[in-house]
Amino acid sequence: MNRNIIFLFLIIFIPLTTFAQDKQDWSAARPDGHAPISIMGDHMHNKGEIMFSYKNMPMWMKGSLQGSDALADNVILQNYMAAPQDMQMNMHMLGSMYAPSNRVTLMVMVNYISNTMGLKTKMGMDFTTQSKGFGDITLAALVNLYNLPQQSIHAIAGVSIPTGNIDQRDNTPMMNNAQLAYPMQLGSGTLDPILGITYLGQKARYSWGAQTKNTFRVYENSEKYRLANQFSVVGWGAIKASDYISLSGSIRYTNTQSIRGKDADLNPMMMPLFNTANSGREQIDTGIGVNFYAPKGPWKNLRLAAELLLPVLQQVNGIQMKNTSMATFGIQYALHH
Repeated sequence: MNRNIIFLFLIIFIPLTTFAQDKQDWSAARPDGHAPISIMGDHMHNKGEIMFSYKNMPMWMKGSLQGSDALADNVILQNYMAAPQDMQMNMHMLGSMYAPSNRVTLMVMVNYISNTMGLKTKMGMDFTTQSKGFGDITLAALVNLYNLPQQSIHAIAGVSIPTGNIDQRDNTPMMNNAQLAYPMQLGSGTLDPILGITYLGQKARYSWGAQTKNTFRVYENSEKYRLANQFSVVGWGAIKASDYISLSGSIRYTNTQSIRGKDADLNPMMMPLFNTANSGREQIDTGIGVNFYAPKGPWKNLRLAAELLLPVLQQVNGIQMKNTSMATFGIQYALHH
C-alpha cells in the first residue's frame, strides 16, 4: 500500500460528477447532507450560520501484530519486560463552526481524552496504566473552491495547537510515576499544520464524497521527539431513506509514518510501545453509519449520528497493538442566520 491509493478514489468518485445535473445547489439540510460522523471538516455553512457539535469516539485495541501477523505474548516477552494486552482510547470532542461568508467556514475543536492500557509482565503479573486530560485544540478554515449544481469542493487549512500534555505518568510494577508510552500521551507537543480537500456530490435520493487530509509534524517537542506525519483518504456514499434518516458506507486508508527522535524517559527494552522502531502503520477501514436529521418542527436542524469502523487490513512497522474497532457517536445543532 502507498499514497497512490488516492488515485483509486479519484477514479471512483470524480466520474460521478457527470451524474449530478439537478438544478438545485448542494444542500446540507437533509439527513445525508453531512458525511459519516467520524469525518471532520466535511461540510461548509452559509454566511452567518453557526453549528455546535459533540462527538464521542471510543477506539479499541487487543493483542499485538508484527507486520500484518498476530504475535503471541511469549514471543514479545523474550525481548521485552512487558507485553501490551488491550487498550481503549476514548475522546470527547466539542466543536463549533461559523461562516463569516459563503466562501469561508471557520472551525474549532476541543477534546478530552482518557486512555486505559492493560499489560502483562515477564513474570506473569497483569497491571493497568491510565492517562486522561485535554488533548490538542484544532483550528481550521474551510474555503470553497468549486461549485456545480449539487456538487462542491472545498479546501481545509488548519493547525493543531499543542494543549495536550505529553508527560503523562502512572505507577507500574517496575517503577512508580513512570512515563507512559507514546500512544498514552494526550497530544503531539508541537504546532502541527493540517491541509486537506473535500469533494461532495448529491442526487435526489443519495449522496457521495471523498476527502484527503494530511497532518504534518514539522517540529520537535519538549521531550525531544516528534510524532508521525499522517496521511488519510476516505470515500463514502449515503442513501437518503427518508426526510429524517440516511444510511452510509465508507472506506478509509490511513498512512501514519514513524516517530522521529525519542523520549529519554522511555526505555525501549521495557515494552514494545516504548521503542520508536515500533511505530508507523498503514491501515484500511470500512465503515457503516446512520444519520438522523430533523428538517422541521421544534428540533429543526438537530442531527444525531453514529458510525462503526472496522479494520480490514493493517500493516505495522515492528511490533504494535492490533486495532479492533472504532465508533463515533455525535450530535450537531445548526443555527441559521
